[in-house]
Amino acid sequence: MVDELQSTQFFQQAPMHLKHVEISNFRKLLSVRIDFAEQTTLFVGANNSGKTSAMQALRRFLSARNQTFSTHDITLSHWGEINNLGQAWLDCRDGATKPNLSMGLWATFLPTLDLWLEVLPKELHLVSKLLPTLDWSGGLLGVRLRLEPKDTEHLFKEFVEAIGSTEALSSAIAEKDGESGPPEKLTLWPSNMMDFLSRKLDTHFRVRAYCLDPEKLTEPQKAIAQPQALSEDSLPVEGDPLAGLIRVNEINAQRGFGDSQSTVSEDDAGAPSGSHRLSDQLRAYYKKHLDPSDRPGVDDLGALQAIEYAQKAFDERLAESFKAAFSEVKGIGYPGVTDPKPHVATKLRTVDGLNHQAAVSFQVDMIDSDETVPIIRLPEDNNGLGYQNLISMIFRLMSFRDAWMRVGKASKTTEDVEFEPLHLVLVEEPEAHLHAQVQQVFIKKAYEVLRGHPDLGEKVGLRTQLVVSTHSSHVAHETPYACLRYFRRLPAGMDKVAVPVSSVVNLTRAFGEETETSRFVTRYIRAQHADLFFADAAILVEGSAERMMLPNFIKKDFERLNQGYITILEVGGSHAHKLKNLMDTLGLTTLVITDLDAQEEYTVHDAKKGKDVTKRRATQPKIGNGQLTNNDTLKVWCPQESTVDALLDASLSKVIPHDALYAVRVAYQTPVKVCWLPHGHFEQTALPYTFEDALVFENLEFFSTLDGIGLVKKFRNGIADSNNVSEIAKDLFDALREGTKAEFALHVLGAEGFEKLKTPDYIAEGLRWLEEQLTKKQVEFLSSAGVPSE
Repeated sequence: MVDELQSTQFFQQAPMHLKHVEISNFRKLLSVRIDFAEQTTLFVGANNSGKTSAMQALRRFLSARNQTFSTHDITLSHWGEINNLGQAWLDCRDGATKPNLSMGLWATFLPTLDLWLEVLPKELHLVSKLLPTLDWSGGLLGVRLRLEPKDTEHLFKEFVEAIGSTEALSSAIAEKDGESGPPEKLTLWPSNMMDFLSRKLDTHFRVRAYCLDPEKLTEPQKAIAQPQALSEDSLPVEGDPLAGLIRVNEINAQRGFGDSQSTVSEDDAGAPSGSHRLSDQLRAYYKKHLDPSDRPGVDDLGALQAIEYAQKAFDERLAESFKAAFSEVKGIGYPGVTDPKPHVATKLRTVDGLNHQAAVSFQVDMIDSDETVPIIRLPEDNNGLGYQNLISMIFRLMSFRDAWMRVGKASKTTEDVEFEPLHLVLVEEPEAHLHAQVQQVFIKKAYEVLRGHPDLGEKVGLRTQLVVSTHSSHVAHETPYACLRYFRRLPAGMDKVAVPVSSVVNLTRAFGEETETSRFVTRYIRAQHADLFFADAAILVEGSAERMMLPNFIKKDFERLNQGYITILEVGGSHAHKLKNLMDTLGLTTLVITDLDAQEEYTVHDAKKGKDVTKRRATQPKIGNGQLTNNDTLKVWCPQESTVDALLDASLSKVIPHDALYAVRVAYQTPVKVCWLPHGHFEQTALPYTFEDALVFENLEFFSTLDGIGLVKKFRNGIADSNNVSEIAKDLFDALREGTKAEFALHVLGAEGFEKLKTPDYIAEGLRWLEEQLTKKQVEFLSSAGVPSE
C-alpha cells in the first residue's frame, strides 16, 4: 500500500467526480445529456428507450479493453448522409475535382461522448492534459471522445478502389449474362460507404480525445443536449487523457446463469468478465490478491513449506508406483545408455485447489444433531439462479474494489502504483432472477460494498460512482428520485428526425420546488408506483372501485391496451392534478379517469357571525342549474373548467396535446341514455355523479337482481322501488353518500355474470383514445424493424 501519511493527505484533497456526459450520434442517443449523482445513478425507462445504448456508449468510450465499434453504433438517421458523402468522393475520382477530405464533413455524424468532471484547483496535476487554458482555476473540465477516421486521405483511396473493383466485377458479370441470358441478381461488397465501413470501420476509425471549453457549455433544450462545436483546427490530445484518472469496471446483462459451459475471460479487476460461476471468480480473486507463491511474504512461508512437503511426499510415492512400469519399458531397450531417463514429478499450485466443479458448495442446515449423519453440501449449480446472481454480483463488486485499492498481493506489483481518483462501475439489469426483496437489498448495499475498504468508506478522496440500468420498479423504489435518469422514447418523425431516438430526463427536478405538493408526489410514487417509470402509458383513477375493476374492462374490450405496459394509479380526484409536473417531465401518455363531483351553493344563517353565509354541498348533476365541480383535476389541469354546464358541453375538448408522443386526456361522467324495460321501452337520460352509479346505469338489469349487502343491496332496492331514471338517480346518489365503495367493488367482482358487464361510456371513450395513442406509437416504432433493440 501507499505510505499511510501520504495516503491520508491524498484522500482529504481529491473530491473529483463525474458531473455529466453528453452522448451524440450513438445508436438511439442522437444528442442527450446524462447527469451523474455523486454516488449511485439509476437509468430507468420503458423497453427500447435507450438505457442499453447509454451503457454501451460508456463501455465503448471509457473502457479501453477489447472495445470495438460497429456501423450499427452510428445513429441510423446519419446513414444516408454518410452514403452521400461517399458518393461525393466517388464523383471526384476522375481527378477533375479535388475531393473534400476535411474532418468537418464527418463531425456531424460521428459517435461522440463528452465527459465533464468537477475538479478542484489542487487536483491540477491529475488533469493537466484536459486544461483548456493556463488560467483555469477549478470547476468543470471537459473532454470529447470521438470515433473518427484515422486518415481521411487513406480512407478515400481505399474506398474508391473497393467501389472500383465492385463496378468492374459487376460489368464483367453483366457482359457474361448478356451472352447467356437474363442477369442473375448478385449483391457485391461494397455497394456504398456504410457497406464499406461495415467491414472496415476498425481499420480506418479510432477514438481520439479533444479538450472542451467549460465557458461554451450549454444547457440542454427540451431534454436535447447542445454539445459545443469543435473548430476545424482543433488538435487531439496526445495519448489517453483519462489514463490514471478513471478506472472503469462493468457487470453486463448477459451473465449466462444456468449455463455451466460459459467461457471465462478476466477483466482488469482479475474477475471473470463472462462467467457466472462463483468458483471461477474466487480462483481469479485468489490469483490476484491471495496466492502465496506470488511475491511471497513472511506470512506465506508456512503455506509454502506445507506445499513443498506435500509435493516431496507425493513425488516419492509416484516414483515408487511407476517403478515397475518403467522397468517393463526398459526391457524393450529404452532408455539406452545415452538416452534421457523418464521421471514423474508433480507441480502443486495453491490455486489448483479451486479449479474444479466443487470448489464452491453450499452446506445444507440439518436439524438432526446425530454426528453419524453426514454433512450435506450441494454443488454451486444446485443453488437457485437468484442466489447465484446475487452472490456473483456482490463478489465481483468486491473484486473491482480490491483491484482498485491493490489489496493483498496486488499491492506489491510494480505496475499501476498510482490510484485512479475516480472509480466508475457500470451494472446492467441486476434484477435478473432476483426476487423483489433481494433486488431492493442489492441496490441498497451495492454502493456500500464498493466503498467497503478502510481507505474509502465515507472519505471523499477517492470517489466511487455507480451506474445501474434497470427495468425493475423494485430497484427504482429503493433509489432516491434525485438519482434517477428517465429515458424517454421519441418516435420517428419527431423533431424532424427520421428514426426513433431517445431523450434523457434528470428527475432531480421532476417534482418541482420543495413544496407540500412535491413532497406528496415524491412520497406517494415512492410508496405505491415506481413502475410508472417503465410504463408505456399511465391511467390515473379516482378511487379503489375503479382501480379494481378497470383491468377487467381492459382485458375484455381493449386487446391492444391489454398487451401494453400500462400502470394504473389510484390517486383520487383531489390529488391527481398534483402529478401534472411529473407527467409533463416524463412525457408519458396519460388518461385521467375521474368524477364530475357536482356541487351546489346554498345559504345558511351563521348565528355567531350574525349573517347569512354561502356554503357548498354535493348534489346530483343537472344541466342549467349553475352547478360547480369540486374536482381540482378538472379545474386546474384538464380541461380547466369549473362549471358543470361547461364540462358537459359536447364541444369541450378533453385532451391537452403536448407533442407527437405526449398528451393528457380526462374522462368523467357524461349523460347516459337508459331504456328501463320494466317501465317502458322509451329512452331516458341519466346523469351519473360518480363511477358506481355510472356503472349501474349502464347495467341496470344486472344490478336489479344482484344479491349482496351494503351498496349492492341499496342499489338493488333503489332500482326496484323507482318508477323512472330520475328516481333511480336520487336513490343511488343518497346511497353513495353512506356506502363503502371498495366493498361494492368486491361484491361486483365476485358476482356471476361480471364478465358481461358493459364498461361505462365515459371510461370506454377514454380507453379507446388511449388505445389509439399506443397504436400510433407502436406503428412508429415498428417502422424501424431491423434496428438494434437499444
